[in-house]
Amino acid sequence: MSAPHWIVAVVAAQRLAELVYGQANAARLLEAGGHEVGRGHYPLLVLAHAGWLAALWFLVPAEAAVNWWLIGFYGLLQGLRVWIIASLGRYWTTRIVTLPGAALVRGGPYRYLRHPNYLVVTIEIALLPLAFGAWEIAAWFSALNAMLLAWRLRIENAALAERRGIESP
Repeated sequence: MSAPHWIVAVVAAQRLAELVYGQANAARLLEAGGHEVGRGHYPLLVLAHAGWLAALWFLVPAEAAVNWWLIGFYGLLQGLRVWIIASLGRYWTTRIVTLPGAALVRGGPYRYLRHPNYLVVTIEIALLPLAFGAWEIAAWFSALNAMLLAWRLRIENAALAERRGIESP
């Protein structure tokens, strides 16, 4: 397997593991009285991310040069991703599931940004294709992600508005 394909396979495996973890957390939150909002956009979001990975797999030539500096930066972003997921703990999901009365997480990166995960994803979607010289994939999927993220942020911010005044201990 070529270096670009190996890297994309590792990213795909990471995303699948996150889906499994996020689904387990979502199920626990729903069982505890939470509710999901924005179901309509979710399949499009999953399709966009799967399409991004498929585009990288099928459109990046196996012999494409890899910019290892950009891959290194991508790796650093994964440390931030782990910090985000660890900070949210049982509340981290790929869906928008809110638990009424639960305090919003204000620690970790959430001390500095309201939606740090979306910043990481936005950078990743552009950065990984650029590491392979695939600027077209970076541009198209960044634009698609921006549209879907604008939709998702409206839904998520509205869902969390009722909990904004509840401080975490």
